[in-house]
Amino acid sequence: MATVEFSKTSTTVRLAAMTRAEVERYAGNTFDGRLVACLDDANLVYSVIAVPDYPRSTPIDVVVMAQVTDERIIIIEDRTDKPLVEALIINAKIPREQIVLEYAGEKLPEQTKGE
Repeated sequence: MATVEFSKTSTTVRLAAMTRAEVERYAGNTFDGRLVACLDDANLVYSVIAVPDYPRSTPIDVVVMAQVTDERIIIIEDRTDKPLVEALIINAKIPREQIVLEYAGEKLPEQTKGE
């Protein structure tokens, strides 16, 4: 996961609210457990983890995770059949240029300088 310094500008706060809302939609019950939203507004990190029912035959797992930075949303993990990137573009009307798919190897523009 990229460790990113950020300031809470009005754009960042707006992106965080939209990301939080879209990530939270992935939470709910499954046939063998539940999907729990973990929402960290202080660090602008939003995720959903899969918690299997007892007895656990599989470990707890990250289903989707995103962090909002200055003017961008970094999707750190996405193991869904309805990708978060699509939800952000379609539902929240966020331009693709403001979304980084870290799980797919994309980097922030600042990370690619000098490589």
